[in-house]
Amino acid sequence: MAFVIIFVVFLLISFLVQNRLKSKFREYSQETLVSGLTGAQVAQKMLEDHRIYDVEIVSVEGKLSDHYNPGTKTIALSEEVFHGASAAAAAVAAHETGHAVQHAQAYSMLEIRSMLVPVQNASSTILNTIFILSFFGGIVFNLFSYQTVLAIIVASYAVITLFSFITLPVEFDASKRALAWIEDHKIVTTSEQAMAKDALHWAAMTYVVGALASLTFLLYYVFQMVASD
Repeated sequence: MAFVIIFVVFLLISFLVQNRLKSKFREYSQETLVSGLTGAQVAQKMLEDHRIYDVEIVSVEGKLSDHYNPGTKTIALSEEVFHGASAAAAAVAAHETGHAVQHAQAYSMLEIRSMLVPVQNASSTILNTIFILSFFGGIVFNLFSYQTVLAIIVASYAVITLFSFITLPVEFDASKRALAWIEDHKIVTTSEQAMAKDALHWAAMTYVVGALASLTFLLYYVFQMVASD
């Protein structure tokens, strides 16, 4: 019962934060930047300013699907950001380019996060498998003892929680770099800078909620394991 309550609470918080982010993005996408630069142009200028010439900027489908892939050195911008010339587009484009700058400068937290990606993916797969099997008559508990299953869950959530908290400084640093650069290079006006800052703030909050959710579930299962001894 406690697990369900925790799950519902964080599901609700996540929904509210995501909804707020989408609302802010829509609002800040309405007015064209005074500079007239599109997200793709902002990203290109920021790359060139940092003397980064081996990163490709591409357009991808979906809303808020923007990301930087260190493996392929690709900045993927959603069509709305790639072609958009708004405070929201500039903020997101500069943020993702901030990750490319982190990569080029060997930012330690990004390197640690990248090393943890395979382990994090494996941990998520293990958790999903356990939870799926638990719906089919507790098959997983017929294969392993209750304590063993709890230990596996705790270990998996520990990895996911570590990954989530390491992601936070990576995201905050990328936003800091982005906001400083677009302001210093007169990409945005004072009012547009405020919009960009607010948009990135709500984007960061999605990661904060995710990290807190992971930590809460980890503590829940730790307590379950201790109580079952």
